[in-house]
Amino acid sequence: MARKDDPQTVEYETKAKNLLKSELKRKGVTYAQLAEKLATMDIHETERNLNNKISRGGFSAAFLLQCLEAIGASSLRLWE
Repeated sequence: MARKDDPQTVEYETKAKNLLKSELKRKGVTYAQLAEKLATMDIHETERNLNNKISRGGFSAAFLLQCLEAIGASSLRLWE
């Protein structure tokens, strides 16, 4: 199991965080709007919780997919 302080874990958490942030920006969705969209999916997060969770980057794959679905992201570019 990967440790939270493992450099590779940190690297991929940063990639996940940046991916989600860039999709939010590309779609023009704020954290407040994301909270509203997630609420329609019966996922309840406050704007502040979203800001903290996304800033940390240590969220689950399920959370990432929920956010992407909520904002209507149908495709992603993972690597440049």
